[in-house]
Amino acid sequence: MDRLVLISLLVKLGVAAAVASTLARSREFQKLLFREERTLKQKIYLTMWIAIPFALGIVVRVVTPRFIAADLSFEAVMLIGVVGGRFAGVLGGILIAVPAAVHGELLSLPFNVFCGLIAGMLRDAASEREMIWSFSPFVDLSLYRWVRKVIPRPKVDWQISFFLVIVGLEFVRLELTRSRWFRPYIFSVDSQNVWIIVAIFATVLMCIGIPLKIWNNTRIEMKLEQQERLLMQARMEALQSQINPHFLFNTLNSVSSLVRFDPDTARELIVKLANILRRLLRKTDAFVPLSEEIQFIDDYLDIEVVRFGRDKLKVVKDLDPLSLDMMVPSMLLQPLVENSIKHGLSPKIEGGAIVLKSAVRHKRLIIEVEDDGVGMSDGLLDRPTGIGGTGIGMANVAERLRVLYGDDAKMVVSNRPNGGTLVQLQIPLQSAEAAQDFAAALQEARSNTLR
Repeated sequence: MDRLVLISLLVKLGVAAAVASTLARSREFQKLLFREERTLKQKIYLTMWIAIPFALGIVVRVVTPRFIAADLSFEAVMLIGVVGGRFAGVLGGILIAVPAAVHGELLSLPFNVFCGLIAGMLRDAASEREMIWSFSPFVDLSLYRWVRKVIPRPKVDWQISFFLVIVGLEFVRLELTRSRWFRPYIFSVDSQNVWIIVAIFATVLMCIGIPLKIWNNTRIEMKLEQQERLLMQARMEALQSQINPHFLFNTLNSVSSLVRFDPDTARELIVKLANILRRLLRKTDAFVPLSEEIQFIDDYLDIEVVRFGRDKLKVVKDLDPLSLDMMVPSMLLQPLVENSIKHGLSPKIEGGAIVLKSAVRHKRLIIEVEDDGVGMSDGLLDRPTGIGGTGIGMANVAERLRVLYGDDAKMVVSNRPNGGTLVQLQIPLQSAEAAQDFAAALQEARSNTLR
């Protein structure tokens, strides 16, 4: 019999780890578990996530009496209470006790409810939430540290308190199962061997500590992901703040050249510039539809066409309608168009044309900005960065693509055979929903960090 108990205790550890690991893989469960503050609805959902699989374990134990390792009712109630609070602990105690109560173990219901309430009160008593996640059943060093803290300044340590509460409640459950009055109404693993009893208490502690450790590891991984998102957001905002003044100063230079000899046209351009700036101030999204980016380019080119002259700057667009709904990084094309005008067409006395193309090929968005200007020197094209230019705008676009997409996006710069430069962007297709998920992830990362 003792051998069966020992095997069951080992299996219990595996069951606790398996259930905790399975739950930790669910994004929905992670969102519920790692919230500092939860609504009533969220507390109910969290309780059900944890209680249902452990309640099924009780069903297995009732149907197969020798498979006692499936019953982790006490451990589950303590987990729910300590991570969810008093309400969750009481509700979890009720849900988990239902299969046992139907089987006739009526004392399980009030006992589980009491344990869940005590665990929830312990959660509220924790001065810092980190204490909950750092709980460990291995108390040898914890006891040593606790003694060192208590001797100079007597106080109650939360970790030791939780440890003693678990041991105390398990002792009460064990004594209830040994009583001839209460034995039929509550279940617990028991033995007459002292060392087996010690193993039972150690297993209970570990079946509570293991899920907390597994969930804490997941929590740490989520925090690292959030920090990566925040870092990416910070880099994107830095790049955005870099390109906006760059664009503004160049556009104001274009307007200033018209103020003296053509004030009416200058006034018209100022209105267009105001529209552009108003859109920049209104739109703070990291991504926008390609159609909106093209509209922005149209406003910018209206200013450049007036400055250069309609006979010296022509704009040709060949846009696939399917590509216009795809999401692209905000302010992606303007630096490329500006580079074509400034470095490609400005040196040509007769001017030239800019061609904008877009298409969807092999699940990728292809965008091309082409001009028939003077082209670029081979030295610039052969740079290791693959940017093919020294301006802020081109480097900015390349950096943003690298930050957002890594190796999945490409920026290829080449000279056209008949003169001019071709810049081709290859971007993974991204729908509006995916862009919204990205923005939501950034917002969640910021909220969790501020919290």
